[in-house]
Amino acid sequence: MCRWLAYRGRPRLMEAMVTQPRHSLIDQSLHAAEAKVPTNGDGFGVGWYGERDEPGLYREVRPAWSDENLRSLCAQVRSPLFFAHVRASTGTAIARANCHPFAHGRHMFMHNGQIGGYARLKRRIEALIPDDYYAARGGATDSEAIFLVALSRGLEADPVAAFAATLRDVAALMAQSGIDEPLRFTAAVADGAGLHAFRWASDEKAPSLYYREEDGDLVVVSEPLDSDHSCWKPVPQGCALAARPGAPVEVRCMNEAMRRAA
Repeated sequence: MCRWLAYRGRPRLMEAMVTQPRHSLIDQSLHAAEAKVPTNGDGFGVGWYGERDEPGLYREVRPAWSDENLRSLCAQVRSPLFFAHVRASTGTAIARANCHPFAHGRHMFMHNGQIGGYARLKRRIEALIPDDYYAARGGATDSEAIFLVALSRGLEADPVAAFAATLRDVAALMAQSGIDEPLRFTAAVADGAGLHAFRWASDEKAPSLYYREEDGDLVVVSEPLDSDHSCWKPVPQGCALAARPGAPVEVRCMNEAMRRAA
């Protein structure tokens, strides 16, 4: 499983989250504490919003701990909203196109989890992606497929409802194919202003996810960046965080949204 972080708030250098903390994302790429495996060395990526509506991306297949360019970049780029992700592949190739985050227009997305039996379902899941969005598919991961399906389900208007509808349909395909492996979805999506994060799993064993909000700055992480866990709140199982400009962070129930989407 992967590890990731998302930040939204006052403009900050990315190094404040990605490289400097004691248990930074680079440290987690070697020593993850709350994942199935401690090493996440199958590539990495960072994405940020700056001078343009569309996010900038830097993705590489090297392990995060061995890329000096990542440290240099994070020491220079200041942004009010950025993502970082270290990858542990669940079956698809180690390739730059399969590294997170993914972007389409002004939207940016990253994911930790899996679609159980994805190799058996890949063709049917890709059939859920309309042609207008399929042209943007650059890699082969289940994560990118989920993102493109959600974009076609109204992601711009309501990210929680869009991903609820997407997960409902993917779960239905899994059931029709007799797949009993879980669907696990811990993810984040942003549009340059708002940030949404999700923690949901069909077996109620979603990967770990925490958040911290201080003076309007929101950090969402796979695991805490420091030893003081008291300031980090776990995102409840089956819930989504919604952080919009000028509004407090809201916790929404994914299961309720999935029932409404049925």
